[in-house]
Amino acid sequence: MKLTRMFFLFLLMTTIATTSNAAAPADDDPYLWLEDVLGAKPLEWVKQENVKSTGELAGTPEFKALQERFLKILDSKDRIPAVSKIGDEYYNFWRDAEHPRGIWRRTTLAEYRKENPAWETVLDVDALGKAEDVSWVWKGAEVLRPECKRCLVSLSRGGADATVVREFDLETKQFVPDGFSLPESKSDAGWKDRNHLYVGMAFDSTTMTTSGYPRVVKLWARGTPLSAATPVTETPPTDVRVFAFRDHTPGFERDFAYRIMTFYSTRLFQLRDGKEVKVDKPDDAIADVWREWIFFQLRTPWTVGGHTYPGGSLLAAKFDDFMAGKREMQALFTPTPRTSLAGYSNTRHAMVMEVLDNVRSRVYVLRPDDSGHWTTTLVKGLPEFSSIGARPVDPFDSDGYWLTITDFLTPSSLYLGSADNDAREKLKQTPAFFDASHDAVSQHEAVSKDGTKIPYFEVAPKGLKYDGSAPTMLTGYGGFEVSELPYYSGIRGTGWLERGGVYVLANIRGGGEFGPAWHQAAIKQNRERCYEDFAAVAKDLIARKVTSPAHLGCIGGSNGGLLVGNMITQYPQLFGAVVCEQPLLDMKRYSHLLAGASWMGEYGDPDNPKDWAYMKPWSPYQNVKKGVKYPRTLFTSSTRDDRVHPGHARKMVARMQADGDDVLYYENVEGGHAGAADSKQQAFMSALAYTFLWRQLGRPGM
Repeated sequence: MKLTRMFFLFLLMTTIATTSNAAAPADDDPYLWLEDVLGAKPLEWVKQENVKSTGELAGTPEFKALQERFLKILDSKDRIPAVSKIGDEYYNFWRDAEHPRGIWRRTTLAEYRKENPAWETVLDVDALGKAEDVSWVWKGAEVLRPECKRCLVSLSRGGADATVVREFDLETKQFVPDGFSLPESKSDAGWKDRNHLYVGMAFDSTTMTTSGYPRVVKLWARGTPLSAATPVTETPPTDVRVFAFRDHTPGFERDFAYRIMTFYSTRLFQLRDGKEVKVDKPDDAIADVWREWIFFQLRTPWTVGGHTYPGGSLLAAKFDDFMAGKREMQALFTPTPRTSLAGYSNTRHAMVMEVLDNVRSRVYVLRPDDSGHWTTTLVKGLPEFSSIGARPVDPFDSDGYWLTITDFLTPSSLYLGSADNDAREKLKQTPAFFDASHDAVSQHEAVSKDGTKIPYFEVAPKGLKYDGSAPTMLTGYGGFEVSELPYYSGIRGTGWLERGGVYVLANIRGGGEFGPAWHQAAIKQNRERCYEDFAAVAKDLIARKVTSPAHLGCIGGSNGGLLVGNMITQYPQLFGAVVCEQPLLDMKRYSHLLAGASWMGEYGDPDNPKDWAYMKPWSPYQNVKKGVKYPRTLFTSSTRDDRVHPGHARKMVARMQADGDDVLYYENVEGGHAGAADSKQQAFMSALAYTFLWRQLGRPGM
């Protein structure tokens, strides 16, 4: 079972649908009423704002043409269909114009190699939604391995994180009559065996944490009512969540429980003979198991077995030996100041490891020999400025791996590699959705307020005139140890680059580009650094005369929405326009809204006066001041976002408008935290953002 950092991001940044958790003092907030997500008065306010924003941005032939072009890209049948091997077949979830909500389909590897494979539909989500009169959105399927005949399908209404879970038969392509079925909730469900599930959900009012996640896991036997499920493990209500799972690797079947106390502290227990046996690791290290091995990803230094390993390292030990008390470790990766572990995955007999070297991807194959010693081999011949992802074809019976290569200007490509040799087979490539021949990619560094060098990528027209007039879109994220890497986007290419705009991606602190220390440098009391970093990149672009404040805009969503929200309130003089999507903005109340409490390890606890003292300066909602000239801003959100509360954006807009600031707001009725539930909605939302930015930042005649 792989328990990587990105796996935890997926688990943690989801929650159940609700309007808020325990109320925080907000007597001085005149816009608290906008937190009532489905209230008649707030929805009428949303309706009026949507009319205003669409009236300005969406009523022209130019907008409609851009939206149609975006939709053709999103629904293109020439996109790479990413596949997962299940048994002997290769499964893909696919959306296009004929299937806006998507079909789950399968084929063989021989067919997949063809330019136009023949696919067999397994589940049609559009047809299911029509039959059941529910706006279903696909949320994935967990397959019972190694037999690969049954799975648990997750579906959500309108794209929310809360899902229903139903057992599905891959042979008959039907939901199993009287099979396992969970009601709508933010639940964790995983196979122990064909007749038992590990389930965490809101069994009653006591089984969820204050963050809104399962705190109790039960074992549910087929043919019995859910109410008869027996408790397996639990965690205190103040922790974030707990889940249980089985490692189904043949010959290494084991059961585990993982308790997540905070976003960055966890405990792993082996479930053995009705008891929980704790894995002795630092709370801030991630542990996962593979065959006879256990791996540890360190966030801070760990002294073990007579050695001290730095934070950011990846260690390996024999699982049985480690559980027996031995502490013989091998360092599979040790970071340097400019390198970090981006991820790793296991094939049947080897490991494929991704490393960032000054934000440039490197891939290695690691393999243990018969004596247990690991060797590391660089995968050669990969491009310099690309983002490269590797994942196993099937860790149960194959040493193959998929290699996805993407960059800003080159259409993404998919290769089939093998841990056994250097050979790679190119299987697919995305078509060129825009003319990139006029652009070039470069990497630069800005110097932040404290002297730290902040790298950033710049995509600009060849022969750019450095006169400060180029429309420039700056973006970043700066949180949760998420690395911002180059990738190909037909939307960005057609909506911005092809029109002569400059695109800039900032690798600010708070992300994971240089390992855990890069992230830890900008959390809680040091959070201001990520905003200083982003502003430093903006200032560097202006100093280099790539652009000027009148032509410089920024865009960000979720935690990135908090980032650009702080550009509005702290650095308004640097920007001509801002797009703020699905944002956190009211940091005084964020921990009481939806999933917010689970992120206190990143931001702090606003109910603690000491924490609020350092949080308040970067809480945009509390720092809007009347009379300040703010950059024109488009805020967007979704009524069905049950992760980051739409009240953040709603209240910010209302407060700024009351002060006379010229801002726009659009709230999609569906989409969840992604902001869109299908390609049509995504095309519309993207067209809104790009139209807004280009109108605000573009030069006459462009």
